[in-house]
Amino acid sequence: MHQCQEISLREHCPRKTRAIRRMEPEAKERGTTENRGSSSTREQRSSCSSLKMFLVALSFAYFAKALSGSYMKSTITQLERRFDIPSYLTGVIDGSFEIGNLLVIAFVSYFGAKLHRPKIIAMGCVLMAVGTFIIALPHFLIGRYKFETSIRSSVNSTNNLSPCPARLLSPSASGDPLSEAPSTGTVGCEGESNLSMWIYVFLGNVLRGIGETPVQPLGISYIDDFAREENAAFYIGCVQTIAVIGPVFGYLLGSLCAKIYVDIGFVNMESITITPGDARWVGAWWLGYLIAGVITLLSAIPFWFLPRSLPIPSDRGPAQCTPEQTSFIKDSPLLEHKYKADEPDSFLEMAKDFIPTLKTLLGNPVYFIYLCVTIIQLNSLIGMVTYKPKYIEQHYGQSASKANFLMGTINIPAVALGIFTGGLLMKRLKLSIMGAAKFAFSTSLIGYFLSLFFFAMSCENAKVAGITLPYNRVDGVSYEEPSVFSACNSDCVCSDKDWDPVCGEDGITYVSPCLAGCQTSTGSGKNTVFSNCSCVVTAGLSSGNLTASVGHCPHRDDCDRVFPYFLALSVITSFIISLGGTPGYMVLIRCIKPQLKSLALGFHTLSTRTLAGIPAPIYFGAIIDTTCLKWGQKRCGGTGACRIYNTTSYRIAYLGLTMGLRTVSFLLCILGFVLLKRHLRREERSAHQVANGGAELEALRKEEVLAFNSDQSLRTSTTDYNNTERETRL
Repeated sequence: MHQCQEISLREHCPRKTRAIRRMEPEAKERGTTENRGSSSTREQRSSCSSLKMFLVALSFAYFAKALSGSYMKSTITQLERRFDIPSYLTGVIDGSFEIGNLLVIAFVSYFGAKLHRPKIIAMGCVLMAVGTFIIALPHFLIGRYKFETSIRSSVNSTNNLSPCPARLLSPSASGDPLSEAPSTGTVGCEGESNLSMWIYVFLGNVLRGIGETPVQPLGISYIDDFAREENAAFYIGCVQTIAVIGPVFGYLLGSLCAKIYVDIGFVNMESITITPGDARWVGAWWLGYLIAGVITLLSAIPFWFLPRSLPIPSDRGPAQCTPEQTSFIKDSPLLEHKYKADEPDSFLEMAKDFIPTLKTLLGNPVYFIYLCVTIIQLNSLIGMVTYKPKYIEQHYGQSASKANFLMGTINIPAVALGIFTGGLLMKRLKLSIMGAAKFAFSTSLIGYFLSLFFFAMSCENAKVAGITLPYNRVDGVSYEEPSVFSACNSDCVCSDKDWDPVCGEDGITYVSPCLAGCQTSTGSGKNTVFSNCSCVVTAGLSSGNLTASVGHCPHRDDCDRVFPYFLALSVITSFIISLGGTPGYMVLIRCIKPQLKSLALGFHTLSTRTLAGIPAPIYFGAIIDTTCLKWGQKRCGGTGACRIYNTTSYRIAYLGLTMGLRTVSFLLCILGFVLLKRHLRREERSAHQVANGGAELEALRKEEVLAFNSDQSLRTSTTDYNNTERETRL
């Protein structure tokens, strides 16, 4: 019956039939809209939980990579002493991390944005863990650490050898104890493989760099794509804050391991004659790398369970873009392309687009100037941070353990607080691109002027006879080739290559007991006391029947007074400079087209690590090496690690290079502000023109729609009329 009525209605009332047909999809659409609303709510809740999960996972990954990276820097002096290498070579090892990034970061950033980003980050974390384990491998492949010493007695020995061999016993008046005992050195050299074992550390660090590549560009772009715009800066600030907390634990771990002797458990500690404050001490550097590797491996687990993409928040659509952002997103045919996960293209198609996309990115003048500024500033920052623990050790006479402890508990927390505060201020103040750039520049400039006071916080050189102080007791550093030989030790056959310092009763450090002219010794190990030292004199005594003890003399009193002020100023400057970290980073993100975000972040990381992360530790270390006053000797001959530096030259070279680089960066910042203002004005005019053109285009579209509707109505009327005529004829 219904079917007959419908057929009759179609035949006799065609207009009503078409009206019903139009009403049916409208009803269906209303039902679909309601279903979409409920499903959209569920998707938003799922998106929120997934985004929070990703935020936690990324923070943990940042923590793990920051911990292992800071631990590497805390072991710089340990690696120098263990492998007998100069500072510039440890700079090469430290820069090898950036070499790993250089190999793959551009491709990972570009192709990774089109693939499953969380899983790529997970694979990177696994590679970082493997590289960290490889760094610790040399400890298990080489023999026990043997440091240079002239103390030949053992703990159970009752006969102590004289530290001053008589010259008459030597076949040569200028005999060298090291050259007179070729058998020991030859035997050690036949199987001496530890001299090249630092290559394993180098390769492991390269693998760490490769694994770390996807974490930053893919992680930050993932957050910025799927977080609400007002929360993106805050989330990124939180991640970077956690990343700065990582070095706190890294340096604390370095401090703990530096106190433990490198061969702990395999040697009798009572036979060890050196202390953690000695220039020959090597801590258990390998232990920290095993711990860091396990933590990094655990950080990879959550990323395997995260989705490739998340629903886009409603406020991230094109209609919600600010005018300033719209000015940067010019010539973008479909803005919604940014807010959808990229469809997987073929590898060949993606490769063809790489070079043109890179040219477009570098054609942005604001991005290019920002890139140059950050490269120069990171040269200063990386060089300063890499050798700051060593600067504290050498300039202020602190042990490696204490230097790392101070870096972890005082300096790094100030940086973390500054980065977090900077992100919070940017969210509260709702800074524009220009406002963020001005804020970052101002904080950096204030920190620069405060850092100039470091030059005034100087210490005198340690008093070492024959190196920083002549034997005739005239204060002052000898800038000519120093001589450790004097009339007081002429009756002894001593080597000028030994480094076995002893502290005389006169408060002067001597290179070795032999060069101090000591005739006898009592005790063993750390408790050894040298007597009848002819070079040790005090006020009122012309010749020495005084004693000397093992190790350096206590450091200068003037350094003990200056050191607290150095720490306080270091904390203040670190906090102020780090305030501009998050605003400065957001300038990088907001000054580029959204579809180029992953590539821009990746290329920025590639450039800074290539031109700053790799060369900065090397040339900083090479310049620091020029201030060395006494080099150690390798067992098989050749120059080893530096034992003592000229603190005045060290301070001028270290601080002068740091401040000089920052001065150049500020000059480029001025040019950057000029270009940024011009760019914003030009884009504002373009935005107004586009807006006016858009209004005209919308009016034309409305006219076209009206014309189209009228044409359709006319066609419909004609069709109805023809149908009526046909029915009438029938």
